[in-house]
This record gives sequence, structure tokens and C-alpha cells, in this order.
Amino acid sequence: MVSRSYSNLLELASGDSPTFGRMNRQIPRIMAVAGIMSNIDNDSKETDLSSKDRIIIVANELPIRAQRRLEGSGSTSTCCSKGWNFSWDENSLLLQLKDGLGDEAIEVIYVGCLKEEIPLNEQEEVYQVLLESFKCVPTFLPLDLYTRYYHGFCKQQLWPLFHYMLPLSPDLGGRFDRALWQAYVSVNKIFADRIMEVINPEDDFVWIHDYHLMVLPTFLRKRFNRVKLGFFLHSPFPSSEIYKTLPIREELLRALLNSDLIGFHTFDYARHFLSCCSRMLGLTYESKRGYIGLEYYGRTVSIKILPVGIHMGQLQSVLSLPETEKKVGELIERYGRKGRTMLLGVDDMDIFKGITLKLLAMEQLLMQHPEWQGKVVLVQIANPARGKGKDVKEMQAETYSTVKRINETFGRPGYDPIVLIDAPLKFYERVAYYVVAECCLVTAVRDGMNLIPYEYIVSRQGNEKLDKILKLEPKNHNKKSMLVVSEFIGCSPSLSGAIRVNPWNVDAVADAMDSALEVAEPEKQLRHEKHYKYVSTHDVGYWARSFLQDLERSCGEHGRRRCWGIGFGLSFRVVALDQSFRKLSMEHIVSAYKRTKTRAILLDYDDTLMPQGSIDKRPSSKSIDILNTLCRDKGNLVFIVSAKSRETLSDWFSPCEKLGIAAEHGYFLRLRKAVEWENCVAAADCSWKQIAEPVMELYTETTDGSTIEDKETALVWSYEDADPDFGSCQAKELLDHLESVLANEPVTVKRGQNYVEVKPQGVSKGLIARRMLSMMQERGTLPEFVLCIGDDRSDEDMFEVICSSTEGPSIAPRAEIFACTVGQKPSKAKYYLDDTTEIVRLMHGLASVTDQITPV
Repeated sequence: MVSRSYSNLLELASGDSPTFGRMNRQIPRIMAVAGIMSNIDNDSKETDLSSKDRIIIVANELPIRAQRRLEGSGSTSTCCSKGWNFSWDENSLLLQLKDGLGDEAIEVIYVGCLKEEIPLNEQEEVYQVLLESFKCVPTFLPLDLYTRYYHGFCKQQLWPLFHYMLPLSPDLGGRFDRALWQAYVSVNKIFADRIMEVINPEDDFVWIHDYHLMVLPTFLRKRFNRVKLGFFLHSPFPSSEIYKTLPIREELLRALLNSDLIGFHTFDYARHFLSCCSRMLGLTYESKRGYIGLEYYGRTVSIKILPVGIHMGQLQSVLSLPETEKKVGELIERYGRKGRTMLLGVDDMDIFKGITLKLLAMEQLLMQHPEWQGKVVLVQIANPARGKGKDVKEMQAETYSTVKRINETFGRPGYDPIVLIDAPLKFYERVAYYVVAECCLVTAVRDGMNLIPYEYIVSRQGNEKLDKILKLEPKNHNKKSMLVVSEFIGCSPSLSGAIRVNPWNVDAVADAMDSALEVAEPEKQLRHEKHYKYVSTHDVGYWARSFLQDLERSCGEHGRRRCWGIGFGLSFRVVALDQSFRKLSMEHIVSAYKRTKTRAILLDYDDTLMPQGSIDKRPSSKSIDILNTLCRDKGNLVFIVSAKSRETLSDWFSPCEKLGIAAEHGYFLRLRKAVEWENCVAAADCSWKQIAEPVMELYTETTDGSTIEDKETALVWSYEDADPDFGSCQAKELLDHLESVLANEPVTVKRGQNYVEVKPQGVSKGLIARRMLSMMQERGTLPEFVLCIGDDRSDEDMFEVICSSTEGPSIAPRAEIFACTVGQKPSKAKYYLDDTTEIVRLMHGLASVTDQITPV
């Protein structure tokens, strides 16, 4: 198979969705520096390799450790260049992800930055070494750009906001800085350029990780409309009230929606994202067969909710190390032999991990339960902070002072109630603390996921050698563990046996610590067993495989859709439509209009001829003139169809003498102004209104912004001006309520866009379409041209009648049929126009033709 890499960033490609296990390819040749191509192949010819799926994993940092080599020193790493030693970072989630997928089944390429700055004159050599030995594509960034991007926009603006910190003052998170935002966008574009060098766009899957690269999907989608693209957010996603304070809120949302699949750790994070899409972009979502999806310009963007897991194999191998066993023995000697129970906290030294609150809870425990003094020790492992800034320094100073005060108050010779470890620990040392700790405390005030509880649970499961060191009976396999976890961390929902706490409530955390110490042994064993079963089966491999399976499913429609890009900059998006669904061309319809003599024109009014959101719903003078011009041609039969009452429509369209009008979705019909209104169905008994109206009034009182419209034969509850989320929720409840109380009445209850309507059974706009065609058939003037335009679900009945009549006796043979909806969305119509402006322009064009062929 010929390799299809792209170094020209403007070149676009498209392709079909693959099936895992069927793809044959190799890493393409790389352009490391402009104009210089590197040959990784043994020869210059492109050859077929063994069949492998290929995933390009993109993140801010590569899973690589880089260390500058000293002169004269040898290499102890996996691979090296003249000045650097490189090795895998086994603690990196990205590397663990690859192990979880299985090296044999899937080929993985990494794109990201190195933790160390590489001088410009060494970048080419480092690039080649990492690519050939690790299949890593390093992204080299100038130091000043990286600082503005990472320490500036990511850590001082996005990260605090996503953790619910608003920049109310310069000291509380960074105020929005457009220069930092531009640096963020620039870095994301550089990442896109690197991906372009290695991607095979027709086959490869791209998986982007975390908030550092949130606009990257737009750059990739712009280059390749059908790129198979997944994004996983490892941080929290804030509520809409917090998120909407971000000045570039819509740009980030639209960029994420250029992915095929967006992943979150918890339903809360996903719910907040969906709420933002609803409130700021007007998008709605629905769940189909268990999958949540957003319709976005004809594409379905899927939402994945699954917390990441840990690497079971790696942790179990560390548990078996002699160093771990030795460290466990030392900790037992230090704490267990002295009759002291260890509580353990492991956190990064940052402002959201709640270390100080945990220390205050420990102080409260010792004050309220003096019996634990001298018996309980809180070991707090504080990993180095990832960010920089004044807030981190202040938090560190507060932590040290709090530890000092508590130890001075409750300590005694040979006993400090709090042991603070702020020096970096090796992983096996941390695991040893897990093994010995009776309870693990994770009290972060906000954290995207936090895998510390998972690591603790597996470590407490231990192995036979550790059981001997801990002096556990060989026949007793009932291990135990206790967890106190914050309600505000991503792993909390999956740990149903943990004691959940509000970390801000210091008294409640102290009580939880006491409860964890007092829980009976059998209860600890049951909780541990439940947690271990979940953690061991939902490891990092399970998470990665599940995400990629859903990504493949989400891309399944790529090859069956026509795709093209619209919009500029970060407003770019791809329109994806069925092969038979296309935009209505002015030239096409005008040509058909000219060729034909008898025509049926059926127009919805609400949100079709009149824009949605207009306060004055009356037709403009321009619309009246267009309708009168069309009606002047004796070969035209023109109808307006609306949900409005006949009195309202009679008033609005009084200047139109020959216009046909259908009111209340077709219950009432008037062929022209000079004739009386008639009923399309038998006269309705509206006594059901006495049941439905009180129910609607109840929901109107409790839903601010909602209204009731009482028509002759129908009742409509509208929530167009209400809060979109609450209004939608109330509409669902109202629909169920009305269906229940009106079950024995001859009515139907339907929900539309921002409304719930009750109307007589059998009434639909499809009735008007049938009646119109049958009238023309009775007159002996079968329509040669049929135009039907509508915008919502109620108009689908018209489209269905029009399209199904093509082979019947009511339409002329070879008639030109144009069923057209407003906007790109699933529809029974074959054509679409973008908005009411285009519809009015189209109708004006037809009116101009009418003026030419039937002058006044």
C-alpha cells in the first residue's frame, strides 16, 4: 500500500472509516525541518508492512524522560543522541495507555513536547532519535512561547477557571490576556503542523488529551474534513455559570465540537459541557441506544463518560520489588511496632488539593477525640507543584506553618501527629506507604480525576510476600482498606464504598477520619473487596479500548456523508450531509420554475418566512409583495401553513387576495380571501381544554418566561423565553403529565422546538399537502412543479406527503419536486437552505421570474 503522508498543510484528504485490524501502513517519511525529508525505511521504496491499526496520541508532554549527558559519561538509557539520554517515562498515562491497548494489535505514535528544552542546533538529531527509537514526534517550542502558552494561558487562565476559580481580582487567577490566548492558539497550530507530517488521514485515528490542546481539533478538521478525531478532557469541566465568563467561550466549544468523540471522567463534567453547548450555541443533545450525541451541522459529535483507570500490571510489579518489601518493613518498624495507625495523604502541592483543609481536619480530630493522640499519624506526601505563581508559594507557606503548629500542640517526644514529606519520592516508596496506611485521605476541593485512591486499593490487596511482612494469616485472604474522599473529585462516583466528604467542612472531615478508624474489620473488608473488583476490571487498558471502540463507531458515517468546510478561523466547522441531501440551488429551481406551467407552492410561516426570535411576527411588506406576485400567476396555487389562529392569519395576510391559508396546523383552511374558512377534519369537541389548561397554568406559574396560547382547537405551552435547560426539563414533565390526564381524549400531545401542543387527533400539515394536490387534480391541472418549505418536526408531514406523491396520480409525470427544510439537520426533505434570509431571497427570485412571464 502506498504511504499517504502530507507535508503540504493546505492539502485536504478524505476516506472511509476503517475496521480495527484491517489497516496496512507504516510511519510515513517525516519532514523534520522544512525541505529535508528523513528516511526511516531501510530503503527509499514504499512497501507494505504487517497489518496494524495506528493511533496518533497527542498531548502537551511526550511520555519520555530526557537527561543531558555529561561529557565522558556512558549511556544507561534506552537510547541516546550525542548530548542526551532518553528513556520511557513509565509513570506517564500515555505510555500506560499504550501498554493497555497491547503493542501487537495497535501501532502508537506520540506527538508532544519534551520536558527539557532542546537547543536549536540539536533539535534535528533529537527529532530523528525519538522518531526512530520511540515513535515520538517532538514539538519544539521557543521558551518564551511555551511560557506564555503553558505557564500563562493554560495554568493561569484555563486551569483555575476549570477548577471553579474566577479572576475576581488579579490575585485570584489570571485575568484574560489576549496575548496569552494568541500564544495558546499558535502552539495548537504548531502541534497541528507536526501531526500533518506523520498522519495518514484516511486511516489513522488521532486522540488528543486535555485542556492544553482544546483548539487543535479545529486545525486538524480544517486540513482533513474526515479526520477520525477523539478528544479526552482530564480536568473538570465547569458549570455554565462559571464557563460563560471566559471571553473565548464559543471558540473553545466550537473547536471541541470539531472532534468526533469527546470524553469526560464523570457525568457531571459532560452535563456541564452539554449545558454550555445548549446555552451558548443553541445545540441540543439526545441519547440513542445508550450513546449521547450532539447534532452539529449534520455531524453527530458523541460524548463518552468513563473515568480513566490505573496500570494494574505496573503497580503489581512494583509491589513485588525487593525495594518495596524493604520499605514496607521499615515503615512497619517505624509506625506499626509503636502501636501507631497511619493515615495517608498523597497530593500535589497546589491550591486545589485541599492539603491545608486536611491538616485542619486532623487537628480537629485530635481535639475532639483525645484518645487518638499518640496513636494516629497523618503522613502527608506533598509532590512538587506543577504550576508556578504567588498562590502556590502562599499555599506552601501555610502548609508548613500549619504542620508546625499542630505538631507543637499535640506532639510529644518520639511522636509527631503529622509527618510532611515534601521531597520527591520514588514510586516504590509511595507504594510502600499505601501498603502500610490504614486509611487514605483524598480531600481535594476540585480535581478532574485523581488516581491515588485506585493505587491505594490495589496496593492494599498486596501479594503473598507482603502478607508475610505484614504478618497476615496465609489462609485469611480478606484484605481491607478505607477511603475518605472528597465529593469534588472525578473518582468519587466510582468509589461507592468510600466515606465521601465536603472538604470545606472541616468538622465533617474530622468525623469521617474517626469513622474510618472505628469501622469494624468485616466492614473494611467488604468495602475493599467492592473497590478492588471495580478498579481491577476498569484499568487503563479497559478505558483506552472502550474510548477507541467508541471513536471508531463515531466515525462510521464519514464515508457515507458529503463533507465540506465553512467559516473562518476558529469558527470553522464541517458540514456533513447524506449524499442525497443537498443545498437548494437558486439556478436549479428558477430553471425548473420557468420550464413548468402548473405549480404548487406550500410554505410554512413560523420560523421559515419569519426569523426565529423576532418579536414582531407580522409579515414584512416585502414578503406580502412576493406572495402577491406569485399568486398573480394563474398556474400557481400558493398556500401559507401556520400554527397561528385563523383570526391572526386573516389579519396579517389581508392584502393577499388570492393566497391560500391553513391555520392551526391545517385544522382550518381558506382557499382565498373571498371564500369562507372550512374545516379539514370533523368539528372538534374542545371540552378537553378544561382538563389541559389548568395543568399548563401550573407549569406556567413555575416556569418563568413560559406562556400559554389558547387557540380555537388547540392549546400551546411555549417556553421560548425561559431558561433553556429548565424549560426543556419542564416541557418533558408537562408532556408526560398531559399524556396521562388526556389519555382518553381525542387529542394528541406533541413537543416541538420550545413548545408543547395539544391538538385534535388527525390534524397535521400533511393534510394540507394532500388537500392541495387533490384540489389541483380535481381541476385537471396536475402540478408540474412542487415547492414545499418548512423548518421543524410538524413540517415533516408535508415533506412525507409531497415526496411520496411522486409516483401517484396527483402529480404530473416527471414533475419537479422540491421539499426543502431550514438548516442542515435530519429530515425527510431532499434539500435545505441555511436560514430565513436565504428562503426570502429564493422566493424573491421566483417572484422576479413571475414578473417576467406574467407582467401586470
